[in-house]
Amino acid sequence: MTKEQKQEVIELLKGKFAQYNNFYITDTESLTVAQVSKLRSVCFDKQVEMKVAKNTLIKKALESLDAEKYAGVYDALNNVTALMFSENPKDPALIISSFRTESKSERPILKAAFINGDIYVGDDQLKALTKIKTKNELIGEVIGLLQSPAQRVIAALLEKANKEGGETAPAAEAAPAE
Repeated sequence: MTKEQKQEVIELLKGKFAQYNNFYITDTESLTVAQVSKLRSVCFDKQVEMKVAKNTLIKKALESLDAEKYAGVYDALNNVTALMFSENPKDPALIISSFRTESKSERPILKAAFINGDIYVGDDQLKALTKIKTKNELIGEVIGLLQSPAQRVIAALLEKANKEGGETAPAAEAAPAE
């Protein structure tokens, strides 16, 4: 690989790291070509970008953006590395989990994940990452929580109005007739 080609890869990676707040670093070593193709296909379907690059180029791209911010992921850059970029922090974890289940394998291995500024290191973090709530899920929960007391108040007011309305309804109807 020439120096120019390496610089192109670094620039491409910098663009991806700047574009996405979430990325996963996985080890795809010992996966067959067919398995990697299937993994790429699943990623494509779920709008997750998968890139394979040399660890030194990944590290240079991260260091040129913000060396301190990404310092926690440098130790994960070893062996064969595939990066998964996603807008949704949960999707790559779900893809890895379901891929493992389908292939009855322990690969790909999660080496690290960078989720909105937080770093998760190690394959043991995968289960926790599959349970992360997305922004839309959190917004939905907050709206539900906010609506619940308002709905109770409205229901109580309507119930009170119906009770009172049943007694005063004839008088209200009689008033316009006079």
